Amino acid sequence: MKRFCDLTYERPDMEVFFKHVDTFLEQFPKAGDYAKAKELYLKLCTERDHLDTMNTVAEIRNTINTADAFYEKEMEFFSEALPKAELKMKAANEQILASPFVSDFEAEFGTLLIQNIRCAIRLADERNIDNRIKESRLTQQYAKASAVCTTVFHGETVNFYGLLKYMQSTDRSLRAEAFKAWADLYESVSDELDSIYSELIKVRCDMAKTLGFKDYIEMAYISRERYDYDRTDVERFRQQIVETIVPVCSELFRQQQERLGIDRLHYYDEAIIFPEGNAVPHGTSSEMVASALQMYRELSKETGEFFEFMVQHGLFDLETKPAKRQGGYCTFLADFKAPFIFSNFNGTSADVDVLTHEAGHAFEAYTASRIYPLTSQVWSTTEIDEIHSMSMEFFTHPWMEKFFGENADKYRYAHAVSALTVIPYMACVDEFQHRVFEEMAVDAKVRRKIWRELEKKYMPWRDYDGNAFLEDGGFWMQKQHIFLFPFYYIDYALAQMGAFEFYGKMKADRKSAWEDYYRLCCAGGSKGYFELLKVAGLSNPFEPGTVKKVMDSIGDELTRGPKL
Repeated sequence: MKRFCDLTYERPDMEVFFKHVDTFLEQFPKAGDYAKAKELYLKLCTERDHLDTMNTVAEIRNTINTADAFYEKEMEFFSEALPKAELKMKAANEQILASPFVSDFEAEFGTLLIQNIRCAIRLADERNIDNRIKESRLTQQYAKASAVCTTVFHGETVNFYGLLKYMQSTDRSLRAEAFKAWADLYESVSDELDSIYSELIKVRCDMAKTLGFKDYIEMAYISRERYDYDRTDVERFRQQIVETIVPVCSELFRQQQERLGIDRLHYYDEAIIFPEGNAVPHGTSSEMVASALQMYRELSKETGEFFEFMVQHGLFDLETKPAKRQGGYCTFLADFKAPFIFSNFNGTSADVDVLTHEAGHAFEAYTASRIYPLTSQVWSTTEIDEIHSMSMEFFTHPWMEKFFGENADKYRYAHAVSALTVIPYMACVDEFQHRVFEEMAVDAKVRRKIWRELEKKYMPWRDYDGNAFLEDGGFWMQKQHIFLFPFYYIDYALAQMGAFEFYGKMKADRKSAWEDYYRLCCAGGSKGYFELLKVAGLSNPFEPGTVKKVMDSIGDELTRGPKL
């Protein structure tokens, strides 16, 4: 494989891809045995992998620079091409289910493969092609609208991430000033973002109606392969968060207010844990990657080989820059069995979080892709995938001196506290989306009212210091998952239960904990959510008492405060 920057991108010829599918449709019914049927299926999967790889290359380069006209055009091409490809694949999937080899496929690749094929058939429908294209274009419109936002702050042109750095200053007046600029920047594009989301709600509900689902929530759960639980289970899990985690978070924020010596904790104070300032990583992005390479070599033979591969092939884009999409992610180039990590470094501890969180995703994908022949088995469901990433954050704790020096303990405490205190926000985002689609909240004012009501339920400590836009409920729109990945957010809270369990395990027996974690990574997406929890020896977060058990194991440790 070449370095990512040198990879050649070529727009796929969809007619050629369709001919590959037609060849499969012609030859598969003639397969005399399972060996031939499997050969034909794997060949078709390889062709689909190439289509997806070119899409991923284009998507990465588009998110690195949303102002690049060429890749913006390529994303428009894929927004039309991929729904048609899925429709074509539907015929292939139907042939597999109609064949005498279903039990053979299940025996070799697991029952989940056939379950996912059935799901793909149900979701692919010619009547929804226009809706799928419209949804894709709206999400691209959102990504660009939020990415190009900049303002001048203290003589520096900054985006949202640049302002977040100032919001961790030890100077409270500077934090407050940066917070106002941050809120003003969102308010400046709020009408456009509200309009985009209203249209997304309509088109997503129309897709669900077309496919005969009760509502879009039901469709979203199936799309996310949530076969083991439903919205009622999620509602009960959120209630466990309200009853068990919110009180602990309230106490942690009370202690933080006391530690900072302020009369009232405002939103712009929440991110600063220590009055002398949070731990800040040292070194350039290149130096931090070099430190991460050394860390992963020491962590295990497997993680060392993985990170060497990432560095050798330049599979990162880490620094924030103009027109770059917000956020961070890990994606996968199927042709090369290569993960790719995207981020927006801003000089805070979040930069190190990326080198552990996204690297957890990347390590699992790198590992599983060398075990399973199907790309569909490289990733699991997001509730498991986020266990890979969040647990890696804790497994790398012993190496934080490489990034923070003498402030490593400050980072470790702040990281554990932040991992807990963000859970109520995750639940808030999830219930907000349920309410929006249950109530068809296409009116911006209604959505803001819903958000503000839920904030008070899940984050009773939240205080916006009188900022009218946020007090009115505008904060919800800063969460890109709501626009781009509907109902993908409670997954983080579910996964954090597993990550905290691993945290407890590694303190008792680090070697055994790592073996459980590595076994989970090796399992990839070969099994369902509940089965994979058992593979890793983790508790089911939906079972009564699980959240309390997790809190009992870490709550006292955190509320006792940092050991510095």
